[in-house]
Amino acid sequence: MTTRILDPSRREVLAGLAASAVGVIAGGAAPAKTAQLALQARATTLALRPGQPAIPVWELAAVSHLGNVRLKRGDRCEVVFRNDLPVPLAPVWYGVNGPAAADPLRGRAPTAPDVTETSIVSIPNAGTLAVDFRLFEDGLKLPARPLPIIAAEANRVAVDRDEILLIEEWRLRPDGSALPPGSEPRDTTPLFTLNGQTSFELSASLGERLRLRFINGSQRSVLAIKLENHEVQVMALDGQPAEPFPARNGALVLAPGARADAFVDAAASARFLVHDGKEARQIGRLTISGKLERQPLSSPQTLPLNDLPEKLDLRGALRFDVALGAPEAGWTRPASFSTASAPVFHAKAGRTVVLALKNPGPIATVFHLHGHHFRLLDRLDDGWKPYWLDTLAIEPGQTQRIAFAATSPGRWLIESVATDWAAPRLVRWYAVE
Repeated sequence: MTTRILDPSRREVLAGLAASAVGVIAGGAAPAKTAQLALQARATTLALRPGQPAIPVWELAAVSHLGNVRLKRGDRCEVVFRNDLPVPLAPVWYGVNGPAAADPLRGRAPTAPDVTETSIVSIPNAGTLAVDFRLFEDGLKLPARPLPIIAAEANRVAVDRDEILLIEEWRLRPDGSALPPGSEPRDTTPLFTLNGQTSFELSASLGERLRLRFINGSQRSVLAIKLENHEVQVMALDGQPAEPFPARNGALVLAPGARADAFVDAAASARFLVHDGKEARQIGRLTISGKLERQPLSSPQTLPLNDLPEKLDLRGALRFDVALGAPEAGWTRPASFSTASAPVFHAKAGRTVVLALKNPGPIATVFHLHGHHFRLLDRLDDGWKPYWLDTLAIEPGQTQRIAFAATSPGRWLIESVATDWAAPRLVRWYAVE
Protein backbone atom coordinates (compact mmCIF):
# COMPACT_ATOMS: atom_id res chain seq x y z
CA MET A 1 0.00 0.00 0.00
CA THR A 2 1.32 3.42 -0.93
CA THR A 3 -0.08 6.68 0.37
CA ARG A 4 0.90 10.12 -0.84
CA ILE A 5 0.75 12.83 1.78
CA LEU A 6 1.79 16.41 1.11
CA ASP A 7 3.33 17.35 4.45
CA PRO A 8 2.40 15.22 7.48
CA SER A 9 3.36 16.26 10.98
CA ARG A 10 4.72 13.73 13.47
CA ARG A 11 1.27 13.58 15.11
CA GLU A 12 -0.44 12.95 11.76
CA VAL A 13 1.98 10.15 10.91
CA LEU A 14 1.33 8.45 14.24
CA ALA A 15 -2.41 8.92 13.91
CA GLY A 16 -2.28 7.32 10.48
CA LEU A 17 -0.42 4.36 11.89
CA ALA A 18 -2.98 3.85 14.64
CA ALA A 19 -5.97 4.22 12.33
CA SER A 20 -4.51 1.77 9.83
CA ALA A 21 -3.86 -0.83 12.51
CA VAL A 22 -7.37 -0.50 13.96
CA GLY A 23 -8.96 -0.82 10.52
CA VAL A 24 -7.11 -4.01 9.63
CA ILE A 25 -7.84 -5.64 12.98
CA ALA A 26 -11.52 -4.76 12.80
CA GLY A 27 -11.96 -5.83 9.20
CA GLY A 28 -9.97 -9.01 9.46
CA ALA A 29 -8.41 -8.43 6.05
CA ALA A 30 -4.90 -9.37 7.24
CA PRO A 31 -3.15 -10.76 10.31
CA ALA A 32 -3.11 -8.26 13.15
CA LYS A 33 -0.17 -5.92 13.39
CA THR A 34 1.56 -6.04 16.74
CA ALA A 35 3.88 -3.04 16.36
CA GLN A 36 3.98 0.30 14.60
CA LEU A 37 6.99 2.30 13.49
CA ALA A 38 7.08 5.69 11.79
CA LEU A 39 10.38 6.44 10.02
CA GLN A 40 11.50 9.67 8.43
CA ALA A 41 14.42 10.43 6.13
CA ARG A 42 15.37 13.96 7.04
CA ALA A 43 18.08 16.59 7.24
CA THR A 44 19.61 17.38 10.63
CA THR A 45 22.81 18.75 12.13
CA LEU A 46 25.52 17.22 14.26
CA ALA A 47 28.15 18.90 16.43
CA LEU A 48 31.46 17.26 15.52
CA ARG A 49 34.01 19.94 16.37
CA PRO A 50 34.16 21.75 19.73
CA GLY A 51 33.50 25.46 19.46
CA GLN A 52 32.34 25.24 15.85
CA PRO A 53 28.81 25.22 14.42
CA ALA A 54 27.01 21.91 13.95
CA ILE A 55 27.30 20.56 10.42
CA PRO A 56 24.45 19.34 8.18
CA VAL A 57 23.98 15.59 7.79
CA TRP A 58 21.11 13.30 6.83
CA GLU A 59 19.53 10.66 9.01
CA LEU A 60 16.91 7.94 9.25
CA ALA A 61 14.89 8.82 12.34
CA ALA A 62 12.14 6.99 14.23
CA VAL A 63 9.62 9.76 14.85
CA SER A 64 7.24 7.32 16.55
CA HIS A 65 9.66 6.51 19.39
CA LEU A 66 11.37 8.50 22.09
CA GLY A 67 14.81 7.00 22.64
CA ASN A 68 15.76 3.61 21.24
CA VAL A 69 13.39 1.67 18.99
CA ARG A 70 12.41 -1.57 20.73
CA LEU A 71 10.41 -4.22 18.94
CA LYS A 72 9.85 -7.84 19.97
CA ARG A 73 10.62 -11.15 18.36
CA GLY A 74 7.53 -12.23 16.44
CA ASP A 75 6.26 -8.71 15.82
CA ARG A 76 4.44 -7.94 12.61
CA CYS A 77 5.37 -4.29 12.29
CA GLU A 78 3.60 -1.71 10.18
CA VAL A 79 6.25 0.73 8.96
CA VAL A 80 5.33 4.17 7.65
CA PHE A 81 8.28 5.74 5.88
CA ARG A 82 8.32 9.42 4.98
CA ASN A 83 11.06 10.67 2.63
CA ASP A 84 11.79 14.32 3.31
CA LEU A 85 15.13 14.30 1.50
CA PRO A 86 15.65 15.40 -2.13
CA VAL A 87 16.64 11.96 -3.50
CA PRO A 88 14.75 8.63 -3.79
CA LEU A 89 15.45 6.40 -0.76
CA ALA A 90 14.23 3.28 1.01
CA PRO A 91 15.12 1.84 4.42
CA VAL A 92 17.34 -1.25 4.15
CA TRP A 93 17.00 -3.68 7.07
CA TYR A 94 20.06 -5.56 8.33
CA GLY A 95 19.71 -8.59 10.59
CA VAL A 96 16.14 -9.51 9.60
CA ASN A 97 15.75 -12.73 7.61
CA GLY A 98 12.78 -13.98 5.66
CA PRO A 99 10.50 -12.81 2.85
CA ALA A 100 9.08 -9.86 4.79
CA ALA A 101 12.49 -8.17 4.80
CA ALA A 102 12.40 -7.47 1.06
CA ASP A 103 15.44 -5.70 -0.31
CA PRO A 104 14.44 -2.42 -1.95
CA LEU A 105 16.33 -3.23 -5.16
CA ARG A 106 14.43 -6.46 -5.85
CA GLY A 107 11.64 -4.92 -7.90
CA ARG A 108 10.48 -2.38 -5.31
CA ALA A 109 11.31 1.18 -6.27
CA PRO A 110 12.67 3.53 -3.60
CA THR A 111 10.39 6.17 -2.15
CA ALA A 112 10.41 9.44 -4.06
CA PRO A 113 10.99 12.77 -2.29
CA ASP A 114 7.96 14.16 -0.40
CA VAL A 115 6.21 10.77 -0.49
CA THR A 116 5.07 8.49 2.34
CA GLU A 117 4.85 4.72 1.93
CA THR A 118 3.51 2.01 4.20
CA SER A 119 4.88 -1.53 4.38
CA ILE A 120 4.93 -4.54 6.69
CA VAL A 121 8.13 -5.92 8.18
CA SER A 122 8.04 -9.12 10.23
CA ILE A 123 10.59 -9.60 13.01
CA PRO A 124 11.20 -13.37 13.15
CA ASN A 125 14.18 -13.24 15.49
CA ALA A 126 15.42 -11.33 18.51
CA GLY A 127 18.68 -9.41 18.22
CA THR A 128 20.39 -6.14 17.39
CA LEU A 129 19.23 -4.79 14.04
CA ALA A 130 20.09 -1.76 11.94
CA VAL A 131 18.26 0.13 9.20
CA ASP A 132 20.03 2.52 6.84
CA PHE A 133 20.37 3.90 3.32
CA ARG A 134 23.70 2.36 2.35
CA LEU A 135 22.35 0.85 -0.87
CA PHE A 136 21.63 4.39 -2.07
CA GLU A 137 25.10 5.82 -1.40
CA ASP A 138 25.57 6.92 -5.02
CA GLY A 139 22.76 9.45 -4.63
CA LEU A 140 23.58 10.79 -1.17
CA LYS A 141 24.65 14.43 -1.04
CA LEU A 142 25.61 14.14 2.65
CA PRO A 143 26.49 11.26 4.98
CA ALA A 144 23.35 9.53 6.27
CA ARG A 145 23.13 8.18 9.82
CA PRO A 146 21.69 4.67 10.38
CA LEU A 147 18.95 3.74 12.85
CA PRO A 148 19.67 0.99 15.42
CA ILE A 149 16.73 -1.21 16.44
CA ILE A 150 16.42 -3.66 19.31
CA ALA A 151 14.32 -6.77 18.74
CA ALA A 152 13.80 -8.03 22.29
CA GLU A 153 13.67 -11.65 23.42
CA ALA A 154 10.31 -13.07 24.51
CA ASN A 155 11.57 -13.43 28.09
CA ARG A 156 13.61 -10.90 30.02
CA VAL A 157 17.40 -11.33 29.90
CA ALA A 158 19.16 -11.02 33.27
CA VAL A 159 20.95 -7.68 32.86
CA ASP A 160 20.60 -4.37 34.69
CA ARG A 161 20.97 -2.12 31.66
CA ASP A 162 20.57 -2.59 27.91
CA GLU A 163 22.41 0.06 25.89
CA ILE A 164 23.06 0.69 22.18
CA LEU A 165 26.55 1.94 21.32
CA LEU A 166 26.65 3.14 17.70
CA ILE A 167 30.15 3.93 16.40
CA GLU A 168 30.21 6.13 13.29
CA GLU A 169 33.05 7.31 11.07
CA TRP A 170 33.16 10.75 9.48
CA ARG A 171 35.48 12.35 6.94
CA LEU A 172 35.62 16.11 7.50
CA ARG A 173 36.77 18.63 4.90
CA PRO A 174 38.89 21.64 5.93
CA ASP A 175 35.72 23.76 6.16
CA GLY A 176 34.24 21.26 8.65
CA SER A 177 31.63 19.76 6.30
CA ALA A 178 31.24 15.97 6.08
CA LEU A 179 32.03 13.94 2.97
CA PRO A 180 29.66 11.07 2.05
CA PRO A 181 31.15 7.59 1.55
CA GLY A 182 32.08 6.57 -1.98
CA SER A 183 33.85 9.90 -2.57
CA GLU A 184 37.57 10.58 -2.79
CA PRO A 185 38.60 11.64 0.78
CA ARG A 186 41.54 13.81 -0.23
CA ASP A 187 42.29 16.59 2.31
CA THR A 188 39.81 15.19 4.84
CA THR A 189 40.30 14.25 8.48
CA PRO A 190 38.79 11.07 9.98
CA LEU A 191 36.65 11.43 13.08
CA PHE A 192 34.73 8.85 15.11
CA THR A 193 31.66 9.36 17.27
CA LEU A 194 29.83 7.21 19.80
CA ASN A 195 26.04 7.66 19.75
CA GLY A 196 26.55 10.85 17.76
CA GLN A 197 28.93 12.39 20.29
CA THR A 198 32.68 12.96 20.23
CA SER A 199 32.88 12.48 24.02
CA PHE A 200 30.06 10.11 24.98
CA GLU A 201 29.63 9.19 28.65
CA LEU A 202 27.79 6.15 30.02
CA SER A 203 27.07 6.23 33.74
CA ALA A 204 26.64 3.01 35.73
CA SER A 205 26.74 1.75 39.29
CA LEU A 206 29.54 -0.48 40.49
CA GLY A 207 28.53 -4.10 39.92
CA GLU A 208 25.84 -3.42 37.32
CA ARG A 209 25.67 -5.94 34.50
CA LEU A 210 25.48 -4.06 31.22
CA ARG A 211 24.31 -5.43 27.92
CA LEU A 212 26.18 -3.31 25.41
CA ARG A 213 24.98 -3.57 21.81
CA PHE A 214 27.94 -2.39 19.73
CA ILE A 215 27.21 -1.42 16.11
CA ASN A 216 29.97 -0.53 13.65
CA GLY A 217 28.16 2.23 11.82
CA SER A 218 31.24 3.08 9.79
CA GLN A 219 30.63 2.69 6.07
CA ARG A 220 34.11 1.41 5.21
CA SER A 221 36.42 0.74 8.18
CA VAL A 222 36.93 -2.43 10.18
CA LEU A 223 37.10 -1.25 13.79
CA ALA A 224 38.33 -2.69 17.07
CA ILE A 225 36.25 -1.41 19.98
CA LYS A 226 37.49 -1.81 23.54
CA LEU A 227 36.33 -0.93 27.06
CA GLU A 228 39.53 -0.69 29.06
CA ASN A 229 40.15 -2.88 32.12
CA HIS A 230 36.95 -4.90 31.79
CA GLU A 231 36.19 -8.46 30.77
CA VAL A 232 33.92 -8.27 27.76
CA GLN A 233 31.79 -11.37 27.28
CA VAL A 234 30.49 -11.74 23.71
CA MET A 235 26.88 -12.97 23.72
CA ALA A 236 25.68 -12.38 20.16
CA LEU A 237 27.04 -11.41 16.75
CA ASP A 238 25.07 -9.79 13.94
CA GLY A 239 21.89 -10.21 15.93
CA GLN A 240 22.22 -13.96 16.53
CA PRO A 241 23.08 -15.58 19.90
CA ALA A 242 26.52 -17.12 20.22
CA GLU A 243 28.09 -19.49 22.71
CA PRO A 244 29.41 -16.92 25.22
CA PHE A 245 33.15 -16.25 24.90
CA PRO A 246 35.51 -13.52 26.15
CA ALA A 247 36.61 -10.91 23.64
CA ARG A 248 40.31 -11.27 22.92
CA ASN A 249 42.18 -8.65 24.95
CA GLY A 250 38.78 -7.13 25.71
CA ALA A 251 38.40 -5.84 22.14
CA LEU A 252 35.62 -6.49 19.63
CA VAL A 253 36.67 -6.42 15.97
CA LEU A 254 33.70 -5.51 13.78
CA ALA A 255 33.38 -5.11 10.02
CA PRO A 256 31.32 -2.15 8.74
CA GLY A 257 27.68 -2.84 9.53
CA ALA A 258 28.46 -5.68 11.95
CA ARG A 259 26.94 -5.84 15.42
CA ALA A 260 28.00 -7.47 18.68
CA ASP A 261 26.13 -7.85 21.97
CA ALA A 262 28.44 -8.04 24.98
CA PHE A 263 27.88 -8.40 28.72
CA VAL A 264 30.10 -6.29 30.96
CA ASP A 265 30.04 -6.12 34.74
CA ALA A 266 30.87 -2.51 35.58
CA ALA A 267 34.01 -2.57 37.72
CA ALA A 268 35.62 0.86 37.41
CA SER A 269 35.53 4.04 35.37
CA ALA A 270 37.15 3.32 32.01
CA ARG A 271 37.62 4.63 28.48
CA PHE A 272 35.90 3.39 25.33
CA LEU A 273 38.56 3.14 22.63
CA VAL A 274 38.26 2.59 18.90
CA HIS A 275 41.15 1.48 16.68
CA ASP A 276 40.87 1.77 12.89
CA GLY A 277 44.10 -0.10 12.13
CA LYS A 278 46.16 3.08 12.29
CA GLU A 279 45.69 4.48 15.78
CA ALA A 280 43.55 4.19 18.90
CA ARG A 281 41.17 7.01 19.81
CA GLN A 282 39.04 7.61 22.87
CA ILE A 283 35.40 8.00 21.85
CA GLY A 284 33.67 7.75 25.20
CA ARG A 285 33.86 6.84 28.84
CA LEU A 286 32.17 4.56 31.35
CA THR A 287 31.75 6.47 34.61
CA ILE A 288 31.02 4.66 37.87
CA SER A 289 28.72 6.47 40.27
CA GLY A 290 27.57 4.61 43.37
CA LYS A 291 27.45 0.89 44.08
CA LEU A 292 24.78 -1.71 43.37
CA GLU A 293 24.04 -3.55 46.63
CA ARG A 294 23.54 -7.20 45.77
CA GLN A 295 25.38 -10.47 45.36
CA PRO A 296 27.59 -10.76 42.24
CA LEU A 297 25.84 -12.32 39.27
CA SER A 298 26.81 -15.76 38.00
CA SER A 299 28.42 -16.28 34.61
CA PRO A 300 26.01 -15.36 31.80
CA GLN A 301 24.12 -18.11 30.05
CA THR A 302 23.54 -18.34 26.30
CA LEU A 303 20.84 -15.99 25.04
CA PRO A 304 17.60 -17.62 23.86
CA LEU A 305 18.21 -19.12 20.43
CA ASN A 306 16.44 -17.98 17.29
CA ASP A 307 15.11 -20.41 14.71
CA LEU A 308 18.36 -21.31 12.97
CA PRO A 309 19.39 -24.92 12.29
CA GLU A 310 21.61 -26.68 14.80
CA LYS A 311 23.48 -28.53 12.04
CA LEU A 312 24.34 -27.96 8.40
CA ASP A 313 24.76 -30.71 5.81
CA LEU A 314 28.20 -29.84 4.47
CA ARG A 315 28.60 -33.13 2.60
CA GLY A 316 25.51 -32.57 0.50
CA ALA A 317 25.95 -28.82 0.16
CA LEU A 318 25.79 -26.85 -3.06
CA ARG A 319 29.17 -25.13 -3.51
CA PHE A 320 29.95 -21.93 -5.37
CA ASP A 321 33.02 -19.72 -5.78
CA VAL A 322 32.44 -15.98 -5.42
CA ALA A 323 35.14 -13.43 -6.30
CA LEU A 324 34.29 -10.26 -4.38
CA GLY A 325 34.13 -7.07 -6.41
CA ALA A 326 35.57 -8.57 -9.58
CA PRO A 327 34.02 -6.64 -12.53
CA GLU A 328 33.92 -9.72 -14.75
CA ALA A 329 31.92 -11.56 -12.07
CA GLY A 330 28.81 -9.44 -12.60
CA TRP A 331 29.07 -6.98 -9.71
CA THR A 332 27.34 -3.66 -10.26
CA ARG A 333 26.54 -0.48 -8.39
CA PRO A 334 23.10 -0.53 -6.75
CA ALA A 335 21.82 2.24 -9.04
CA SER A 336 22.39 -0.03 -12.06
CA PHE A 337 21.20 -3.26 -10.44
CA SER A 338 18.59 -5.48 -12.08
CA THR A 339 17.56 -9.08 -11.47
CA ALA A 340 17.73 -9.47 -15.26
CA SER A 341 21.46 -9.92 -14.66
CA ALA A 342 22.80 -13.41 -13.98
CA PRO A 343 22.49 -14.53 -10.33
CA VAL A 344 25.47 -15.75 -8.34
CA PHE A 345 23.65 -19.05 -7.84
CA HIS A 346 20.27 -20.77 -7.57
CA ALA A 347 19.45 -23.06 -4.65
CA LYS A 348 16.46 -25.17 -3.75
CA ALA A 349 14.82 -24.24 -0.47
CA GLY A 350 16.19 -26.37 2.34
CA ARG A 351 19.60 -27.00 0.78
CA THR A 352 22.85 -26.11 2.47
CA VAL A 353 24.94 -23.66 0.45
CA VAL A 354 28.71 -23.22 0.82
CA LEU A 355 30.30 -20.11 -0.66
CA ALA A 356 34.05 -19.75 -1.15
CA LEU A 357 34.52 -15.98 -0.89
CA LYS A 358 37.75 -14.81 -2.48
CA ASN A 359 39.10 -11.31 -2.15
CA PRO A 360 41.29 -10.65 -5.19
CA GLY A 361 41.78 -6.98 -4.29
CA PRO A 362 44.74 -5.27 -2.59
CA ILE A 363 42.86 -4.33 0.62
CA ALA A 364 40.29 -5.96 2.90
CA THR A 365 36.81 -6.28 1.44
CA VAL A 366 33.51 -6.58 3.31
CA PHE A 367 30.84 -9.11 2.31
CA HIS A 368 27.22 -8.94 3.45
CA LEU A 369 24.59 -11.63 2.83
CA HIS A 370 20.94 -10.56 2.77
CA GLY A 371 18.13 -12.96 3.66
CA HIS A 372 20.17 -15.45 5.70
CA HIS A 373 22.79 -15.74 8.43
CA PHE A 374 25.81 -17.96 7.82
CA ARG A 375 28.43 -19.98 9.64
CA LEU A 376 32.11 -19.21 9.12
CA LEU A 377 33.73 -22.54 8.27
CA ASP A 378 37.00 -23.78 9.73
CA ARG A 379 39.97 -23.84 7.40
CA LEU A 380 39.70 -27.60 6.92
CA ASP A 381 35.99 -27.30 6.04
CA ASP A 382 35.14 -29.85 8.76
CA GLY A 383 33.23 -27.59 11.13
CA TRP A 384 32.35 -24.00 11.90
CA LYS A 385 32.81 -21.23 14.40
CA PRO A 386 30.27 -21.22 17.28
CA TYR A 387 28.36 -18.18 16.05
CA TRP A 388 26.29 -16.88 13.13
CA LEU A 389 27.15 -13.85 11.00
CA ASP A 390 25.66 -11.83 8.17
CA THR A 391 28.74 -9.64 7.56
CA LEU A 392 32.38 -10.63 7.09
CA ALA A 393 35.63 -8.79 6.28
CA ILE A 394 38.09 -10.76 4.14
CA GLU A 395 41.77 -9.89 3.97
CA PRO A 396 43.41 -9.22 0.55
CA GLY A 397 44.28 -12.37 -1.37
CA GLN A 398 42.43 -14.57 1.13
CA THR A 399 39.49 -16.95 0.73
CA GLN A 400 36.92 -17.58 3.45
CA ARG A 401 34.25 -20.28 3.27
CA ILE A 402 30.80 -19.79 4.70
CA ALA A 403 27.74 -22.05 4.90
CA PHE A 404 24.05 -21.38 5.40
CA ALA A 405 20.72 -23.19 5.15
CA ALA A 406 18.68 -21.71 2.30
CA THR A 407 15.41 -21.45 4.23
CA SER A 408 14.05 -18.15 2.88
CA PRO A 409 12.65 -18.41 -0.67
CA GLY A 410 13.11 -15.37 -2.84
CA ARG A 411 15.67 -13.24 -4.63
CA TRP A 412 18.30 -11.87 -2.26
CA LEU A 413 21.16 -9.41 -2.52
CA ILE A 414 24.79 -9.83 -1.60
CA GLU A 415 27.02 -6.79 -1.06
CA SER A 416 30.73 -6.22 -1.52
CA VAL A 417 32.69 -3.09 -0.64
CA ALA A 418 36.41 -2.51 -0.18
CA THR A 419 37.58 -0.89 3.05
CA ASP A 420 38.47 2.37 1.33
CA TRP A 421 36.33 5.49 1.75
CA ALA A 422 36.27 6.09 -2.01
CA ALA A 423 35.41 2.48 -2.93
CA PRO A 424 32.01 1.89 -4.57
CA ARG A 425 29.46 -0.40 -2.94
CA LEU A 426 28.65 -3.30 -5.28
CA VAL A 427 25.81 -5.82 -5.38
CA ARG A 428 24.78 -9.10 -6.96
CA TRP A 429 21.88 -11.44 -6.23
CA TYR A 430 21.04 -15.07 -5.57
CA ALA A 431 17.82 -17.05 -5.71
CA VAL A 432 16.25 -19.57 -3.35
CA GLU A 433 13.33 -21.45 -4.93
